[in-house]
Amino acid sequence: MIDLHGFGGQLLQGAVITLELALSSLFVGLILGLLGASAKLSTIKAIRWVAHTYTTIIRGIPELLTVLIIYFGATTVLMAIAGLFGYDEYIEVGAFAAGVTALGLTFGAYATEVFRGALQSIPKGQHEAATALGMGTIRKFYRIILPQVWRIALPGLGNLFLVLLKDTALVSVVGLEDIMRKANIAVSSTKQAFLFYLVAAFMYLALTIISMVFVSYMEKRASRGLTRG
Repeated sequence: MIDLHGFGGQLLQGAVITLELALSSLFVGLILGLLGASAKLSTIKAIRWVAHTYTTIIRGIPELLTVLIIYFGATTVLMAIAGLFGYDEYIEVGAFAAGVTALGLTFGAYATEVFRGALQSIPKGQHEAATALGMGTIRKFYRIILPQVWRIALPGLGNLFLVLLKDTALVSVVGLEDIMRKANIAVSSTKQAFLFYLVAAFMYLALTIISMVFVSYMEKRASRGLTRG
């Protein structure tokens, strides 16, 4: 048995936090991705410009910097706003909230391109047929377009989630008690860097393998009933 010097339970707690962060960021990122893709395909130039600016800026900044900017910048902005109302106490944005925001923005920027490609691959005849059946824009999107977009985009989104899962380690720099943070604490206490970083690596690997299996299941489920030529 591997002696973890009593840090086994803490590492498991870190794994739970890591998974919660990844899933929360995924939820935010999927919403931003759909909105961003729709904006990029908009007929209104200003909306397309906003979406293009968002994806260009976020994809051009390293994820670690995004985490730091959100964590410290949000605190500064909130304190400035509170100051306008006479509130001068220190306001700190939590590491988890900052991580979800930063990773959600990053995932959303890349997911925008995945969704945009999926939306553009839907034949125009599908839109015309739904309109001919009397479906409104919202009903047409949720009943006809979105299921097809989800099936087409799922492989790309699955790969993005695997990257997101590993990027959660970056949030440990602002104090989030995730796997990486717990491993660093264990290393500082025991001076056994190789052991605990290796354990952390296997924990991330285990989460990645589980995620790959789940994504593969989702892909097969989404592709049921399709004829393969």
